[in-house]
Amino acid sequence: MGEARDGVQVKRVVFVTVGTTCFDALVKVADSQEVKDELYRRGYTDLLIQMGRGSYLPTKSTGDDGSLAVDYFTFSSSIADHLRSASLVISHAGSGSIFETLQLGKPLIVVVNEDLMDNHQSELAEELAERKHLYCARPLTLHQTIASMDLNCLVPYSPGDATPVAKLINRFLGFPEES
Repeated sequence: MGEARDGVQVKRVVFVTVGTTCFDALVKVADSQEVKDELYRRGYTDLLIQMGRGSYLPTKSTGDDGSLAVDYFTFSSSIADHLRSASLVISHAGSGSIFETLQLGKPLIVVVNEDLMDNHQSELAEELAERKHLYCARPLTLHQTIASMDLNCLVPYSPGDATPVAKLINRFLGFPEES
């Protein structure tokens, strides 16, 4: 379903990453038929899931039956190559994963883990979504986010000035605003 170039199908990979955490809710929803069908409808050809410490095993598929090809792994010494080759990244809300993906200029959906107590990661994801650098979802809203996303509306992230992020962190930590 990816665009054909000289009769050869172009791979359009969706890379899902949970980092070093256990986030079975994200892995499960990414592996759901509803999400896989929506990704395929949107022209993606492959789904690669980095499942971290989770115990839920996604269903592998070659995609030969006219559906999304699905594969998974637990850990990698570096996910940089997977991020670079991805057409879309779906990630947990870890700041390292978020900023690494944004700096590569990849479209990103951040899925917030609602099971974490004191979830400061959701504040970062929501702030960056408000600035239109990424989409922010919950496991239950991932399908709807994919179905309604318009990647042309995303604003490229420019890491040049850390002041806005530092102010956000300081505000979160309760430090007074500098004048």
